[in-house]
Amino acid sequence: MEQFAIQVTISPRSKATFRLTYEEVLRRKLMLYDIVIKVKPKQLVQHFEIDVDIFEPRGISKLDAQASFLPKELAAQLIKKSFSGKEGHVLFHPTVGQQQSCPTCSTTLLNGDFKVTYDVNRDKACDLLVADNHFAHFFAPQNLTKLNKNVVFVIDISSSMGGQKVKQTKEALLKILGDLRPGDYFDLVLFGSAVQSWRGSLVQASAANLDAARNFVQHFSLAGSTNLNGGLLQGIEILNKAQGSLPELSNHASILIMLTDGEPTEGVTDHTQILKNVRDAIRGKFPLYNLGFGHDVDLKFLEVMSLENNGRVQRIYEDHDATQQLQGFYEQVANPLLRDVELLYPWDAVSALTQHHHKQYYEGSEIIVAGRIADHKLSSFKADVQAYGEGQEFKTTCLVDEEEMKKLLRERGHMLENHVERLWAYLTIQELLAKRMKLEGAEKANVSAKALKMSLAYQFVTPLTSMTIRGMADQDGLEPLIDKALEDSLPLEMVGPRKTFVLLASQPSPTRPSSEVQQLPNQVTGVDTDPHFLIHVPQKEDTLCFNINEEPGVVLSLVQDPDTGFSVNGQLIGNEASGPGKHEGTYFGRLGIANPATGFQLEVTPQNITLNPGSGRPIFSWRDQASLRQNEVVVTINRKRNLVVSVEDGGTFEVVLHRVWKRSAICQDFLGFYVLDSHRMSARTHGLLGQFFHPFDYKVFDLHPGSDPTKTDATMVVKKRRLTVTRGLQKDYSKDPRHGAEVTCWFIHNNGDGLIDGVHTDYIVPDIF
Repeated sequence: MEQFAIQVTISPRSKATFRLTYEEVLRRKLMLYDIVIKVKPKQLVQHFEIDVDIFEPRGISKLDAQASFLPKELAAQLIKKSFSGKEGHVLFHPTVGQQQSCPTCSTTLLNGDFKVTYDVNRDKACDLLVADNHFAHFFAPQNLTKLNKNVVFVIDISSSMGGQKVKQTKEALLKILGDLRPGDYFDLVLFGSAVQSWRGSLVQASAANLDAARNFVQHFSLAGSTNLNGGLLQGIEILNKAQGSLPELSNHASILIMLTDGEPTEGVTDHTQILKNVRDAIRGKFPLYNLGFGHDVDLKFLEVMSLENNGRVQRIYEDHDATQQLQGFYEQVANPLLRDVELLYPWDAVSALTQHHHKQYYEGSEIIVAGRIADHKLSSFKADVQAYGEGQEFKTTCLVDEEEMKKLLRERGHMLENHVERLWAYLTIQELLAKRMKLEGAEKANVSAKALKMSLAYQFVTPLTSMTIRGMADQDGLEPLIDKALEDSLPLEMVGPRKTFVLLASQPSPTRPSSEVQQLPNQVTGVDTDPHFLIHVPQKEDTLCFNINEEPGVVLSLVQDPDTGFSVNGQLIGNEASGPGKHEGTYFGRLGIANPATGFQLEVTPQNITLNPGSGRPIFSWRDQASLRQNEVVVTINRKRNLVVSVEDGGTFEVVLHRVWKRSAICQDFLGFYVLDSHRMSARTHGLLGQFFHPFDYKVFDLHPGSDPTKTDATMVVKKRRLTVTRGLQKDYSKDPRHGAEVTCWFIHNNGDGLIDGVHTDYIVPDIF
């Protein structure tokens, strides 16, 4: 289940309308598609209505609806349902009186799930939808003989499984044992501190063996720690041995199901090693299904393990119905009909296929494949399906019903075209996200970049993106974001901000750890506000400062490394003069950071952050929390606050966002720029800031009161020049973008004349790139 959360304050007696539009791919399970609507208004509602319209190109064969919170008699009275041909309709519209928990109560009956279930006509083994050069292939053959199966249950019996968990696990196992067919073979493996198996090899599901297994389940007790690795390897060995030594079992569908509630704490405990051990032992021969019991389990670890071995993971929630959850999962895989299913398409007619090889196909489920069809190749497009069934090879060919497709396009037009393409995009993104979990380094970066690009292009909310609420704004004038909670995360109200975008590329990440990028030095060199330049001189434990007064629109060179071509340029924006005789304030409103050696460009404004402008790459806003990597450059965006740019074998820089308040003297948002690390920049680096990246010397003497008696003037000798300087205060916003920290510095007058090389106009450049 996806979780989103937002808090909104509504004024008394005011009216607010919330409209949430979302898309969901319905997965067929146990011969039905289901739509579950959580109904929890927590009050009587004057106008409450659930209105469900269904359109299915294949035609609807059955339709039902239930409300878990209503007595059956009342549900039959209140829920209206009908279907005919391709269309179905469900309506639930209770009056206030019908919502009441009793005739005189102010509490509501509406507290639970409203569930709509249906299926479609299955006249053919498969159906092909084709629209606008995309296809969706639905494969769910009927009337096949069930395969016998070899199944091993690997069960965690560590001490943490005590209480209700072990009770519910035993209840579920007893029910599952009763569902095994006589042709099935099975065994049980238990792991705590040690590993024990019931038989140590597969045995047939005869009445005598099932009775003995039930007795074993009823009487096993909990024992110590969690030797997950040992338990899994024992279960895998039992299946491998049976397939190798008993020819009559080689045509069965082999399945491994593991249940655990915690972390591995005994034997091999390193996750990476366990993944390798399991992967090497199974070698792709059968699926591994992992069930994680409760919230203490590392579901991501179990998911990676399942994905690497053709299975999937499911969390079993600690609740009164945990027994039913366990049984419900088993029922989905209890009846394999086909194994080694291959869905094949003409190689020259299709591209960008989603997963089209499946280890097993189960009764009541459905395999969906989507892809692109090449131009002018529709006439040669078909789908061949090959698999192994009970005692024979299964083969079928699926063709496009062109007349039916033309009819559907007339009926649904753009909606159908959009649906097929978006289904392909969604399945592709989900597979990229699953693949991403199994990878590291550059490979993971490349897959993440592809997933993010598609998520943004098709506007899908994924773990890499967020959802924006339109029509509302926070105190900063920004629209709020809704972040999706990861399935294995804490409840939303218990977690802080999390990443909303990640854009990575295929190149290796920098050798420096990412945490290093975020560690700001105590004092930095930078430029901020109107624009005040701060030059930290570490060998003197002192700071120099100067202003640059130029016109709005002027672009200044801040950093220029001629050895690498790396540059940072900033464009000034204006602010109205605060009074007669006062100069118009200028601030940096646009920064360009470029690394030509790797083709990297980053344009930063107070509104947007654009990677490689003009290239079609994503544009980020300051509402996003993101990590971006391109070749040797890593960019980290911290929402509404700052961004950090780290160049491998170069420097690390920070851009600070300044949001102005309504009554602020400054009329528009602006940027600050700080140098966090420059020791790897070349000795020839120049620019208004870059020329100070390497040590230089100066002397200050003859301290005396200045024209402002509250400030001290002095004489400074720097670069063979004698200057009059003034002791003053400036602000460093590198750590606190809102309030800043005061820095004492020697102020050099007249646009830094005498301190900077040449004059300030020498640093004016045509554009930011």
